[in-house]
Amino acid sequence: MSQKVNISGIASSAYIHIPFCRRRCFYCDFPVFVVGDRSRGETSGTISQYVEVLCQEIAITPAFGQPLKTIFFGGGTPSLLSIEQLQSILGAIEQHFGIASGAEISMEMDPGTFDLAHIAGYRSAGVNRVSLGVQAFQEELLKIAGRSHSVVDILAAVELIHQVEIPEFSIDLISGLPHQSLDQWQDSLDKAVALASTHISIYDLTIEPGTAFGRYYKPGDSPLPTDETTVKMYQMGQQVLTGAGYKHYEISNYAQPGHQCRHNRVYWENRPYYGFGMGAASYVDGKRFTRPRKTQEYYRWVQDLIANGGVIDWEVTLPEEILLETLMLGLRLAEGLNLADLVEKFGEQKVKEIHKCLRSHFEKGWVEIVEGRLRLCDPDGFLFSNVVLAELFSHLG
Repeated sequence: MSQKVNISGIASSAYIHIPFCRRRCFYCDFPVFVVGDRSRGETSGTISQYVEVLCQEIAITPAFGQPLKTIFFGGGTPSLLSIEQLQSILGAIEQHFGIASGAEISMEMDPGTFDLAHIAGYRSAGVNRVSLGVQAFQEELLKIAGRSHSVVDILAAVELIHQVEIPEFSIDLISGLPHQSLDQWQDSLDKAVALASTHISIYDLTIEPGTAFGRYYKPGDSPLPTDETTVKMYQMGQQVLTGAGYKHYEISNYAQPGHQCRHNRVYWENRPYYGFGMGAASYVDGKRFTRPRKTQEYYRWVQDLIANGGVIDWEVTLPEEILLETLMLGLRLAEGLNLADLVEKFGEQKVKEIHKCLRSHFEKGWVEIVEGRLRLCDPDGFLFSNVVLAELFSHLG
């Protein structure tokens, strides 16, 4: 069942997908377009064409309600954009949605893809939060993962970020890489803390079908770390980062006080947001829509969108799906879910079913209720979150 719904509503956040990369990392299954080591926005007609189509999509999307409070440029590698291309995209957003004063404007950046002029230009255009794709601090692990940067590039990138005084600076790390040892993981954690980032994200490697790693390895096989080792890596991350003053506020994310990612909290709190660009997802008026993952299909989709005056055929999200999405996303947060809000939205009987379903996990110490909030325990509840969620989906789906 579907219905015609205009892309509008109370969303005050937007995700912008910039799909271009110098090369595809061996673990990546995101919708990306490889442009090579020498291409970037100033010299690539492919990137210029994409930005033009992206701005057309933004322009045809009707805007209602408040200006955007968070904007996130993800990828891909958004730091391959020229300053003028970034300004064009932000200009289109400002014109059609408005950008609130003090809005968080985040940009994913890879070491080695920008210089001082670029990051100073991004900063002047409005970027006030950088998420730096470090992944590891060991040359051998960067090569194993198919990354295009070196440790020297990482340190140079961090120096540039500090030089232009980006107020919010996050480092991304990956645990569970092939051949990765506990000593190497400890070293990466220590170096991330030493670089004075306000936020650190830790992602456990997932072997995805269709990726290079998916062809090379099977989950659980050597040279991937054992399950026991990856559990120790997760526990080590929690101990090192909380010991350094970071709050473990979400399964994979740690922040210094006052420095949580405002945009990502929109997702975890299951609030509406716009999505623009190839493969991007929108969640507006309780309905989700994902754009085509291939470039030419996305371009044709935008032309059809223009022809239809910004109207898309959305699938209706059923109440059961909304409940499961709320649980799946909200339990990722350290504070969990407000039980009174769940009762108000889904009914007292449904909340009793949730409690009954989780009984064994309460007994194991994976789930708890504190001050009227249902939450996963840290670290064991977070470690076994997939087991907890599978139980909920099995009984409530």
